[in-house]
Amino acid sequence: MKRELGMKGETYAAEYLLRKGYKILCRNYRTRYGEIDIICEKQRVIIFVEVKTRTSIKYGYPEEAITRKKMEHIKKVAMIYLHSCDSAYKEIRFDVITILLNDKEKTINHIEKAF
Repeated sequence: MKRELGMKGETYAAEYLLRKGYKILCRNYRTRYGEIDIICEKQRVIIFVEVKTRTSIKYGYPEEAITRKKMEHIKKVAMIYLHSCDSAYKEIRFDVITILLNDKEKTINHIEKAF
């Protein structure tokens, strides 16, 4: 259930980014240090996106689940990705997209330059 909810949220986030003019480069990029949910670019800026999806805020807001340790892992994985690609980017950015889903609606919050 948790994995299914996470995948659904990542799909919503990717669709949202595409509508906003981003180009998706990779989804679920994995290394031994962790995973980045979405890697995308817009106007020569590469963006590493962490997606958090919840069905309620009973245990807190989705963005509160991103710990300092998680941020460090994402940064390590991002550096590995950058070393493996040939493209030059003018900027690197780390964003968070949170998604709250309930029976009637979904709420997407895009936090640019989150960390």
